[in-house]
Amino acid sequence: MMNIYVGNLPYGVTEDELRTLFEEHGEVSSANVIIDRQTGRSKGFGFVEMPTDSEAETAINALNESALSGRNIKVNQARPRTERPARRSSY
Repeated sequence: MMNIYVGNLPYGVTEDELRTLFEEHGEVSSANVIIDRQTGRSKGFGFVEMPTDSEAETAINALNESALSGRNIKVNQARPRTERPARRSSY
């Protein structure tokens, strides 16, 4: 199972469109576009999970720097999420 980071997404891209884009290269377990909680708009990036590493590598190589709705998307293997310190308010 490989988790793939997809950055510089056009703000109008849906999870279905993201899934379809990656399904051209293999089986997709999930596709998520990250949404800003306050605005309800896309943050311009997302994640795709593919169960087969070789298919995921193929998708990364084929799609990185490719054009999607006029923007060159960034595609690479997602790094594990690191714990970020809680933000303190500076009052």
